[in-house]
Amino acid sequence: MSEHEDFSWGPATGIGSMPGGDAREAAKTVTGIFEDFPHLPELPARGPGADMIGRTLGLLVEMYAHVEPSGWRVSDRPGRDTRRARSWMGEDLDALEEFTQGYEGLLKVQAVGPWTLAAALELRGGEAALGDPGACRDLAASLAEGLRAHLAEVRRRVPGARVALQLDEPSLTAVLTGQVRTASGYRTYRAVDRQVVESALRDVVAVNDGPVIVHSCAPDVPFALLRRAGAAGISFDFGLLTERDEEQIGEAVEGGTRLLVGVVESADASLSDPAGSVMGVRTLWRRLGLNPGTLAESLVVTPSCGLAGASPAYARAALAHCVKAARSLADNPE
Repeated sequence: MSEHEDFSWGPATGIGSMPGGDAREAAKTVTGIFEDFPHLPELPARGPGADMIGRTLGLLVEMYAHVEPSGWRVSDRPGRDTRRARSWMGEDLDALEEFTQGYEGLLKVQAVGPWTLAAALELRGGEAALGDPGACRDLAASLAEGLRAHLAEVRRRVPGARVALQLDEPSLTAVLTGQVRTASGYRTYRAVDRQVVESALRDVVAVNDGPVIVHSCAPDVPFALLRRAGAAGISFDFGLLTERDEEQIGEAVEGGTRLLVGVVESADASLSDPAGSVMGVRTLWRRLGLNPGTLAESLVVTPSCGLAGASPAYARAALAHCVKAARSLADNPE
């Protein structure tokens, strides 16, 4: 048993975003389908402040932002956009609290990680915070403080839950490889040193006394770096794995890191046999020489990414499909 295994993970969960704008309906759906591992739904269709960047910016301490045509930009004081982000977060927490009365289990909340946030947030001159090492440090520190308060609020509202924090880092690989474009689009920001990236992630991971998951639906997820930074779980799109990733997957499993595997399409698609959705995972397990009996205890089944772009009917079906696919792994490990 690893240091991360002092609690029970649910067999399936969602990534975060859901279609529509009704917080109560989203919370009812998620908590109803994921009886063992619900999450706080995000509803970006409501507009700026409900999107993943704006939602996280609303959590920052002593840092504020507003919407420009080019995206989110640093402000001197909290304005309408910050207030809107905080209001929607409060509405979402109200709905979650309503549908988790008496819940005792793992509950996941999501926020954008420090490096994707640095790549998205513009400083006053219009360039991303990513290009300014001091701004990156300040942003990570503000995020850590904001998340500490946010997690305390979630625990207050759902006192029986063990709160898992998911850090969304879809831009992390681009940050590490110098592929984030500047405002002009003609050049890219210099790659950030891996030790600097790992250190900032470690500081943010440390704010939660429960498990922290890092999610990326981009290719080339840096599994080893995330594990060193303290991630108890790594969430990724299984369809984007390459042969180069496989060795890191094996090491992660053997090291006790939980894998949240995105095997169900996040946009409307036909949903086939649930067992078929995890057939590729079984094949990978055999190829790596891993014990098939560890499949169910090593994996959490998820959609490949958020479901904001899906129809409400498909989103519900996709989440239910994740539960069925996870059940097939547990019932038939071989």
